[in-house]
Amino acid sequence: MIPLSLDQIATIVGGTLNEAADPHTVVNGTVEFDSRKVTPGGLFLCIPGARVDGHDFAAAAIADGAVAVIATRPVEVPAIMVQPLGKVDSRATALENDENGCTAAILQALAKLARYVVKTLIDEESLTVVGITGSSGKTTTKDLVTQVLSTAGAVVSPPGSFNNELGFPWTALRADRNTRFLVLEMSARGIGHIHDLTEIVAPTIGVVLNVGHAHLGEFGSQEAIAQAKGELVEALPAAAYGGIAILNADDDRVSQMSQRTKARVITFGTRPSADFTAVDIRMDRLSRASYTLSALGHEYPVQLAVSGEHNVLNSLAALIVVHACDIPLQQAITALSQATIVSGRRMDVKELSNSTIVINDSYNANPDSMRAAIAALSNMARTSTEMKRESWAILGLMGELGKESISQHVALAKTLADCGIDHVLTVGSNPEMNSLCDAAHEMGVSAVSIDNKEDAAAYLSEHYHPGDVILVKASQAVGLWTIADTIISAANGAAE
Repeated sequence: MIPLSLDQIATIVGGTLNEAADPHTVVNGTVEFDSRKVTPGGLFLCIPGARVDGHDFAAAAIADGAVAVIATRPVEVPAIMVQPLGKVDSRATALENDENGCTAAILQALAKLARYVVKTLIDEESLTVVGITGSSGKTTTKDLVTQVLSTAGAVVSPPGSFNNELGFPWTALRADRNTRFLVLEMSARGIGHIHDLTEIVAPTIGVVLNVGHAHLGEFGSQEAIAQAKGELVEALPAAAYGGIAILNADDDRVSQMSQRTKARVITFGTRPSADFTAVDIRMDRLSRASYTLSALGHEYPVQLAVSGEHNVLNSLAALIVVHACDIPLQQAITALSQATIVSGRRMDVKELSNSTIVINDSYNANPDSMRAAIAALSNMARTSTEMKRESWAILGLMGELGKESISQHVALAKTLADCGIDHVLTVGSNPEMNSLCDAAHEMGVSAVSIDNKEDAAAYLSEHYHPGDVILVKASQAVGLWTIADTIISAANGAAE
């Protein structure tokens, strides 16, 4: 964050200083909502969460180096006090159970501070802001963009998936006068959410990756999802002021968003009509793609270090972002060839000492990312030439699909059959996983239903053969990564 005095911050957020606060004290550290991560000179947010109240940790934050806190009730340390907003219309998870509007007041203050800091940096012409949204692929694309842009200057981007009304401004406040690029993920669980984020920080460059089935339960339809994702391109500056909308030409719902923006539109995809087109896509033994990029009247060979054919589109979007930031395309391609997914449990491919390949994609799951991961599993098993590899899909619940939850799980059976997956373990005693198991059986896939993660790990450990390929995937709440950890630890232990 740029250095600001407590008096300045109080004015920005509409708060008042308590008696313990010196108005001339300068905040020159980070803004944190976890007291364990406070840095010297920083500012601590006293968020009253569902499990713990940040006000109870105000003194500890000051002892660890924070110079002040933002609070909604009296504390005995230097504080910027903001008024609770009363009962608010909760539209996002961070505001649930916020009957008094205390959390909303802290988040509102955080948003105002982020808006001020980023606008200051943009006005000084030292910062370019990139926003990325889509039903899937946001975090991977963010990781790729961050690594490639870092070859040209300092980049701030969120760790993991900090992309809601808390993580979004928190990330923005990481930017300072040394930051050249700010790369932000933008998520939504309803119409209006992305618009709200653009009111906090408005990107100049906006990427819409796809419109899929993630959070279908909240939205009710893909049309509503498209409406929400398009709020990003609506908020971009006009082309004359540098606005650039980067749209997936392979997704009709996304390409139609060109009609909703005044920004310059650049498209990507595998269709010949796209501005940046991937042709002659080839996959190696670890499902890493290479392809020929056709763009700007030239052709360029591209090799990816990340697994999964779906990452071809993510990489195209990343290349356009970097090109739009005035970095030579060949420089971007060279950097992209070394870029990996740094956010954990997302297509994390490990080849173990016993030749087994484990694909840990357990951070999250929706029907689109499930199909992509199953395709990668199939590719890795089929393209092996040095040994026979059987494929194992260890699948858990995909959350937030609403009334279509069972049907979307059942539909995965056809994907498993079409991809020739040898073995399926459905983990969880619920109608969705039971229905998927039954449907897979009917499609001729060898499928076993197991009630819990521990039994699934034990079954897999007993039945897989060294050299097999194992995919572990489910929504984050299932915690299915423990199965991947079990297989990896056992193989490592046997090798020692």
